[in-house]
Amino acid sequence: MNLKSLLISSAASLAAVSGAHAADAIVAAEPEPLEYVRICDAYGAGYFFIPGTETCLKVGGQVRTEGKWYDAYSPTNRTGTLWHTRAELNLNTATDTEYGPLKTETVIRWDWQEGNSTDTKLLFANISLGGFTVGKADSQYVSFTDYAGDVINDDVVYDGPYELNQLTYKYDAGNGLTAVISVEDSNSSGSDSSSYGSSWWTDDKTNHYAPDAVAGIGYKTGAWSFKVVGGYDSIVEEGAVKARVDADFGVFSAFVMGGYNTDGEKLNKYAGTNLDRSACPVNDESKCGWGDWAVWGGVAVPVNEKLKWNLQLAYTDSKIFAATTNVKFNPVKNLLIEPEVSYTNFDSVNKDQWAGILRFQRSF
Repeated sequence: MNLKSLLISSAASLAAVSGAHAADAIVAAEPEPLEYVRICDAYGAGYFFIPGTETCLKVGGQVRTEGKWYDAYSPTNRTGTLWHTRAELNLNTATDTEYGPLKTETVIRWDWQEGNSTDTKLLFANISLGGFTVGKADSQYVSFTDYAGDVINDDVVYDGPYELNQLTYKYDAGNGLTAVISVEDSNSSGSDSSSYGSSWWTDDKTNHYAPDAVAGIGYKTGAWSFKVVGGYDSIVEEGAVKARVDADFGVFSAFVMGGYNTDGEKLNKYAGTNLDRSACPVNDESKCGWGDWAVWGGVAVPVNEKLKWNLQLAYTDSKIFAATTNVKFNPVKNLLIEPEVSYTNFDSVNKDQWAGILRFQRSF
């Protein structure tokens, strides 16, 4: 067979093989449909659907670092340049139900100060549905009245307890009328003094099962709002009442708040103290609290969309005077630079204290 015949027969063989395989063409599998993250705007900005579910998730938090000079809560602490850094992770979920949104809130906090990890804790963890909230959150005694002024050292004069377990019901009539009732953990201070006040005065009972109670009512109309809230400490068997008025005049806003202690000679969970023990006489811890009453007042002046000035003053029947002023500067969105100066006079021990903070905070 010559070369020409060989090439022709080889080409014919290849064509036959190709024709046989063409009858069995390979069909490519359909690609799996992609599941993109869906935005969930029913509960506000930042929520998205967890893939494969109808639950919406929002991830946020903050990183904060600040320098502190002296201590507004102590007349004897004169530590200079104490540097503190904090990180928080916030996880919020929401799902629509026949009773309204089923929500959860979780906040985890890490603190680092002067080369040491000073605190790692579950700050908040609670569930809410249909006006009810159960779990760990700030006491309704402080959150219902929106705390005090827009300053860092707003609770030098104690305005109530913070993180604690609770079962709460909030009512909103939709016409400006709101109300709250809450039963709260009476033993929250057993291992964490920050949730109850300064640990040196807490009269805690580990086998005490009766909860504390908080109730409040508020009304807002136009530029004005009024709220009153009361708390009963079942361990001390005393309590306190606070009333607050807010007004927004456009060019500035202001508030006035007053508190009454049912027994001025005793500290209780709702009329207590955050001060260091050195702020009152050795034999009279009540001088670190309100006495019979306390008052707070403050103003906030927005200079422009990036700059705001705040001032808060407070005074007690026990003759504690606290003044704090700061400037909140947001050079870009979600970045805060906040210098603050505080002055406290502790009349019962004839001492006073200046303190300062320079804070940098990035929220996301």
